[in-house]
Amino acid sequence: MVKSRNCDFCGKPIQPGKGTIYVKNDGIVWNFCTRRCRVLKIRYKKNPRKAPWTKFYKQG
Repeated sequence: MVKSRNCDFCGKPIQPGKGTIYVKNDGIVWNFCTRRCRVLKIRYKKNPRKAPWTKFYKQG
């Protein structure tokens, strides 16, 4: 049975064989579904709670 994963930025499920796994130097593992999610989290250090298209979006 293949283990399902969710994107660490937007919260969408990632199909087996798709997406990107990013491992930081301290051992933390991040899973991303698209390049858009990866760039926003790593390069621009955006908070997913402020992006309206994510599952973690908070209004107010």
